[in-house]
Amino acid sequence: MHTTVRQDGPWPLPDGLGQAIRATAEEIAALVRSASDTALAVPGSQWTVGEAAAHLALANELMADLAAGRERPYGDGTPQSLAEANAKSLTAFTERRAEPLATMITEQAAAFLDALSRPAADVPEPATPLGLMDRSVLASYLLTHMLGHGYDLARAMKRPHMVDRARVALCMPFMLAVMPRVADPTATAGLTARYRIRLRGGEAFGVSLADGAVQVTPGTLRQRADCTILLDPVAFLLIALGRLNPWRAIAQGQILAWGPRPWLAPRFPTLFTAP
Repeated sequence: MHTTVRQDGPWPLPDGLGQAIRATAEEIAALVRSASDTALAVPGSQWTVGEAAAHLALANELMADLAAGRERPYGDGTPQSLAEANAKSLTAFTERRAEPLATMITEQAAAFLDALSRPAADVPEPATPLGLMDRSVLASYLLTHMLGHGYDLARAMKRPHMVDRARVALCMPFMLAVMPRVADPTATAGLTARYRIRLRGGEAFGVSLADGAVQVTPGTLRQRADCTILLDPVAFLLIALGRLNPWRAIAQGQILAWGPRPWLAPRFPTLFTAP
């Protein structure tokens, strides 16, 4: 059952989130337009540049529809169902040319922001592929999704990526909201632990695990943490999205850990499946 939210004015977004969505879409579009061949393989992926761009175009359209209050079922939130939904959508949508895809990516990001700028009285919370979430968290989800695939496209074309500290901070509402949902039941089974996660120069939050349940608490844990992990913000997001090997980040000095049980640190990323 959907929760109904009364919203008579525009949906408020954290400062900078709307601008980050627009700018990220434009930067991704520029990357796509610069591709000499959209059949170029994306490193670490089964997709080509054209397929990744097509997925982004379709995903931005999906998010815009959700923000406008339209129902768009898309898997059940499990990695397998999302992969199947992605494959089905790419089979049905055959456009792989750079210019049309780049235009669709920016136009649908703009449509998303336009939907949030309009009054939305009695509009239900969007039922996203990762569960119900309010529209400000949905906006954070959109940015996070674009950054993950934008990073992939930048790597494919050997260009600088657009993931930075400021944008990671804007991804955190989504990341904190979705972490309990993407916890791996097999990995968390039997684990009782309290983590404190600190992003250098940014957010801190706690993650408590007991009896297979995962609780995420913004800010500082009230109880003493078993393991405190200090991470570079960009490394945190890339690890969370499955784009960076944690051991590589540790070797590069991007992660430090301490506390009564510091050996829990390498286990932390394995507790979750990348959204």
